[in-house]
Amino acid sequence: MRMKYGILAAVVLVAAAGAAGPRAAGQTRDDRPRPPSITVTGEATVTARPDRAQVDIGVITQADTADAASNDNRRKADAVLAQLRGALGAGADIKTASFSISPNYRYPREGGQPTITGYTATNVVRVRTDDLSQVGKLIDISTQSGANVIQQVQFSLKDERAVRTEALKQAAAEARSKAQAIAAALDLRITRILFVDESSPVVIPRVYQAAAMRTAGTAPTQLEPGTIDVHATISLTVEITQ
Repeated sequence: MRMKYGILAAVVLVAAAGAAGPRAAGQTRDDRPRPPSITVTGEATVTARPDRAQVDIGVITQADTADAASNDNRRKADAVLAQLRGALGAGADIKTASFSISPNYRYPREGGQPTITGYTATNVVRVRTDDLSQVGKLIDISTQSGANVIQQVQFSLKDERAVRTEALKQAAAEARSKAQAIAAALDLRITRILFVDESSPVVIPRVYQAAAMRTAGTAPTQLEPGTIDVHATISLTVEITQ
């Protein structure tokens, strides 16, 4: 919070203008002092229940050659995808998130050049669903059909606009309430708004990082989606008078 009355600044500007003489033709300068003002910041966090889930499911295979690692990976990944599409139906939202084949090295204890001992193929698919009750089931289906890593589970919002708007409204209301409280405490009156600046609301999704290796007979996977926080900040400057 800052208050600027500008009286001393106005005196200095007038004196400087008199000493410098007439301005050059076409030269312009705003000598008006900034009116007395208060600047405050309002913040708000709105909480919402997620309605979309995203699961990154991976198959990692190793073999002596890159071709063998890739073929084994493709076979296992196809089996996983077939099970996922069967569970989600024809409209399944599944796409490749990443694919890589990299060499495995053995480093001599005594130093020197490492040698290639085989290759690792990694295939990660991203599955998206708006039925949050299916997330645990999808993880179980994947790991039971050949997936050996669950990289990430993320819960988010299908449409963030309404929650962002509400967060901005609440932040703006808090900023104005602060300005009014300060002005009232100092026996001042707010005459107009001089400046408003908003930072884009930040949506904080619910993310679970995990490496899942499951075997048949274990308990079904249970995940709690929790809530999504959307945070907004408003900076407000108002003119005040006595």
